[in-house]
Amino acid sequence: MAITEASVKERLSELMGLMTGDEKHGPAATSTLDVLWVLYDRVLRVAPERVADPGRDRFLLSKGHGPMAYYAVLAAKGFVPEEWLPGFGAYESPLGHHPDRTLVPGVEIGSGSLGHGLPIAVGTALGLRAQGLDDPAVWVLVGDAEMDEGSNHEAVAFAGPAGLERLHTVVVDNASASHARPGGIAARFEAAGWSAVTVDGRDHEALYDAFTAPHPGRPHVVVAQVEAKSS
Repeated sequence: MAITEASVKERLSELMGLMTGDEKHGPAATSTLDVLWVLYDRVLRVAPERVADPGRDRFLLSKGHGPMAYYAVLAAKGFVPEEWLPGFGAYESPLGHHPDRTLVPGVEIGSGSLGHGLPIAVGTALGLRAQGLDDPAVWVLVGDAEMDEGSNHEAVAFAGPAGLERLHTVVVDNASASHARPGGIAARFEAAGWSAVTVDGRDHEALYDAFTAPHPGRPHVVVAQVEAKSS
């Protein structure tokens, strides 16, 4: 029996439903769910047995203040036990309100403070290049509100001219940003020499096509538009 997009979403919703408690940042989590699934299911070359493999792809969740969808996907893919999920956010749980790379298998960075992930991803891509590791891809997921942070714009401005072809950014756009930009989010990246695609952030096939679009010699950004965050 073929696994449908609807059944995937139902299963991930069930896993997210196991995580209870306060300060869940539900909208921040659910906005990323489809992006995370398509990346982990069809794009990223990662696996529980490869968490220390130098040749693995790197995925950095910059939008770490809403990690429930991330934990659900990690559980679905076998990185963490499903039994961990009900303890989400508890003192003794490894699954904190922000992910911790020292506690959660497969997590590359501790995150949650806005504006940190993309600069770290640029440094990661540069570090891999310096080591002669040209095959691993670096992916970072940021929220549109993070694009209000100047650190991200410095990273965008550097990565394009540096030709960081193995660097990929996904901006999940749920209309949370305080400052609009002429031409939209993609235009900011394109002005710095990036390859850019804007897609429906709930459409798995559109996401996959955007994630795998060729971009020789340039970093790549996918702006994944989802429903506006409710107040």
